[in-house]
Amino acid sequence: MTDFTLTTDTDGVATLAWDVQGKSMNVLSLAALATLDSLIDRALADPAIKGIILTSAKPDFAGGMDLNVIAQMRAGGAEAIFAGVMDMHRTLRKIERAGMDPKTLKGGKPIVAALPGTALGIGFELPLSCHRIIAADNPKAKIGLPEILVGIFPGAGGTTRLLRKLGAMAAAPFLLEGKLSDPKSAKANNLIDEVVAPDQLLARAKEWVLSATDADLVKPWDAKGYKMPGGAPYHPAGYMTFVGASAMVLGKTMGVYPAARALMSAAYEGALVPFDTALKVEARWFTSVLLNPSSSAMIRSLFINKEALEKGANRPATPPAPVRHLGVLGAGMMGAGIAYVAANAGITVTLIDATQEAADRGRAHSESLLDKGIQRRKVTHEKKAEVLSRITATTDYAALATCDLIVEAVYEDPAVKADVTQRAEAVLPATAIFATNTSTLPIGSLARASTRPAHFIGIHFFSPVDKMNLVEIIRGKETAPEAVAKALDFVRQLRKTPIVVNDARFFYANRCIIPYLNEGIRMVAEGVEPALIENAARMVGMPLGPLQLVDETSIDLGVKIAKATKAAMGSAYPDAAVDDVLFWLADQNRMGKKSKAGFYAYDTTGQRTGLWEGLADKFPPTETQPDLGTVQHRLLMAQTLEAVRALEQGVLTDIREGDVGAILGWGFAPWSGGPFAWLDMIGAPRAVEIAQTLATTFGPRFTPPKLLTDMAASGETFYTRFTARAA
Repeated sequence: MTDFTLTTDTDGVATLAWDVQGKSMNVLSLAALATLDSLIDRALADPAIKGIILTSAKPDFAGGMDLNVIAQMRAGGAEAIFAGVMDMHRTLRKIERAGMDPKTLKGGKPIVAALPGTALGIGFELPLSCHRIIAADNPKAKIGLPEILVGIFPGAGGTTRLLRKLGAMAAAPFLLEGKLSDPKSAKANNLIDEVVAPDQLLARAKEWVLSATDADLVKPWDAKGYKMPGGAPYHPAGYMTFVGASAMVLGKTMGVYPAARALMSAAYEGALVPFDTALKVEARWFTSVLLNPSSSAMIRSLFINKEALEKGANRPATPPAPVRHLGVLGAGMMGAGIAYVAANAGITVTLIDATQEAADRGRAHSESLLDKGIQRRKVTHEKKAEVLSRITATTDYAALATCDLIVEAVYEDPAVKADVTQRAEAVLPATAIFATNTSTLPIGSLARASTRPAHFIGIHFFSPVDKMNLVEIIRGKETAPEAVAKALDFVRQLRKTPIVVNDARFFYANRCIIPYLNEGIRMVAEGVEPALIENAARMVGMPLGPLQLVDETSIDLGVKIAKATKAAMGSAYPDAAVDDVLFWLADQNRMGKKSKAGFYAYDTTGQRTGLWEGLADKFPPTETQPDLGTVQHRLLMAQTLEAVRALEQGVLTDIREGDVGAILGWGFAPWSGGPFAWLDMIGAPRAVEIAQTLATTFGPRFTPPKLLTDMAASGETFYTRFTARAA
């Protein structure tokens, strides 16, 4: 069975339906491309066929390119990649010209794309080559070109066509940010031509085919006298647009994302030449990006490995265990957020707090989020009522009697957690799983309050819960496989990305992010300019500098963690220099963004106005400042070496989880593909050299772990040594 089938009705309208067998979403393979090409030839050559409807037999149109295609092309080197991309261009150009006379631009057959649902990547580039795009009015559908988000850019004509269709300024959000739109928004932004009722999609497509004229088939860029909207680069207005876009890209990416640079080059150079030459320019830049190690690493982590984890790559082999009734203990921001995402996913939720007022306030958080969705036209009033009907706010623990999963989200106080654990377990079914949403406290110590530690597990959500996609599942020494499976099934229901780690203080994510924050604070104490610290972090790809991130998470939380860690470690506690800065800020009542005062200064609305000048009075910058590279190495290695130690000590058991968790959990330089991918990129010998230099200058916290030095000696990489567990 082929991925594309062609049928023709009695009116001479052919329907070319895409339906990849065995997959829920269509993806394009090399074999399918060849089939599509031959069917287009057949339809154009058949005099009985008046026009073609390109559609999908599935609820959605397509999710993009089969990434095995990219792997196959990359394996053949630059020539194979360029040849493969040009094959795609030829097929899509064949659709676009549709058999018309190249001189008169007449005599072609109309080809319309009828999109029943989501159309992403090549799934939108293909419709862009058609003469008209009609989408079903499906609010859940997403239309766009998200390639930039996984380290590549639209390379099957999407860059060239969208630029010529919209102009550089209007196309920028869809190309450079991977912005996705629902059908109505796509129509408003001129990405598509029509939106119709789902049951009218094919009828309207056929109607258009039968009424289309020669003029309807000619793309603007093929018509005589075409001028690019907003102006080409050599036009005064276009020149300013391209200069501004280049500055915007550099400002957002800090030059560390090769795909963004390549996209801008393809757009700029392509706009200077005729359309067919521009496609060749696009293909050459796409080839260069696919050969860049950053692209490979981003695709592997943000698409292949992320998808594998979401599908349960590390799930124990036990029967499916979806959550039907969730109990949430604690209706603060975290508990309320968990209740919302669960109810939004169709799960019945009982939300408990010490007072009815607090419980009701937690439920109101969901109402507030749903109201915002209504304002943005993403949520209907019916949907709001449906979600809220699933949340019961109460103080009565007896309401947990039918729960199959509990998530405890009370204060980070072992005594408080022990109390609610015991109260909940007194009424829970014997098969129920109890999860604690702790971010720092070891699961083993919290499980002592449980009468059934095999059913006790950690589920660490990141804040804000409704926006953060990573969930860290922590397996205690006595946690049973069934509990891990239940937690993974729950996260899958929420459509979030899970990683599973073993129990240890701070687990994996916080274990790695705290050294990053501390290194930034430590440099302040040493007299390094705060602006140098923050800019060095952003220039190496971190979304937030360490000082801004401390402000965002709150300084009093940092103080609390520091005190708890010092109490646990005693004389081995290594961060006294950090405490000098952190505790002093707390004494000044500068608690971060929430108090509108921290490392940064804020205006009355809570907007940052710049680094706080008073910091220099207490910690004056030294006359000689370190070079940028040294600051960047300190910030990156503080995180990366801790990730290696987590793997070495068995806290982390899968480097895929280490890389995906790092990017989604705290934003570790996404261009690198994660800490392990970055180490592979620079090589273990170079990493050891950097770490040893830092250790000599700044202290033993940078001493490379034995695992890393062993790999440097053997010449191994993480993704070869651990290939059995890594995709």
